[in-house]
Amino acid sequence: MIFGAKQDEDETVVAMLASVLRRDISFGLLRPDEKLKLNALRQRYGGSNHSMRETLRLLSAEGLVAATAQRGFRVTSATEDDLRDILFMRIQVEQMALEMALRLGDVAWEGRVLAAHHAMRHCEAGVQQDLSDLAALEWDNACRGFFYSPCEASGSPRLLDTQQKFYDQSRRFRLAQLREGRLNFQERKSQHQALLAAVLAREPSDALLRLEALITPELTA
Repeated sequence: MIFGAKQDEDETVVAMLASVLRRDISFGLLRPDEKLKLNALRQRYGGSNHSMRETLRLLSAEGLVAATAQRGFRVTSATEDDLRDILFMRIQVEQMALEMALRLGDVAWEGRVLAAHHAMRHCEAGVQQDLSDLAALEWDNACRGFFYSPCEASGSPRLLDTQQKFYDQSRRFRLAQLREGRLNFQERKSQHQALLAAVLAREPSDALLRLEALITPELTA
């Protein structure tokens, strides 16, 4: 029990550190290609050498941090080529999951898709009035939930994990576009509604095209 409690405590610390570092990477407080030194990170965020190293390994697995042999850790780069590749992967993975979900999804799944759309619409209205970091993260998490919900019925946990991974990798680009006023919320509303309608109508070809049309503009927004 003692060792089990210690392990649970370590996992909790790593989870908390990872959440804070994800946030700061997303908002650019930890900049692309910035070297991540353990001592400096511990002074800034707390934790032990072990917990911080485990945190960086976790974020490395998520694609937010790069681990280089003999050179430690750094924030991954955030070039236009990086974004293009991330969005390419998002489209491939989400279309695959959506196609499977349209065959397997039940009525309860349809209800979850509707609920996720409603939550996202609420947050989209709110973030246009409040651009605080908290509101921005709430908005992006609601968008994350909406894109996840149609794919959820695919029945493949690994496919869904991959979908979430690439969505999260694109977050810092999306938040930058939000802060810079480069998102067309009216157009987004129309496209989200069109995707929702195609999903509920179980129209694979239309739904896949609508999904790609929603993801692709993030490259040039």
